[in-house]
Amino acid sequence: MEKGVITKNVCLEYKIMNCYIISYDVRNQHQELYYAIKGYESWAHINESVWAVVTTKSAKDVRDHLKSKIGDGDSIFVVKSGLEAAWSNVLCRDQWLKDNL
Repeated sequence: MEKGVITKNVCLEYKIMNCYIISYDVRNQHQELYYAIKGYESWAHINESVWAVVTTKSAKDVRDHLKSKIGDGDSIFVVKSGLEAAWSNVLCRDQWLKDNL
């Protein structure tokens, strides 16, 4: 190697942040579910049983993580947010939805 020349192999890993909409039906309140949702990088409580989270994880990963926090007969639905959205009278700030959906 030539004197004064520094070579470096750099591998950058880019992680894409996605926004997922989470909807669930639970028979009993599950505080663990709320804490798990709030553990994601960014989140919003949209309606009583609808949340949005921003994460590098896949929809399946989010589902599996949250499924462990609810009962066997409870249901959960996770979908990657799309290109268009509209809302009215939601629990969270409109700006969060504009910035993340």
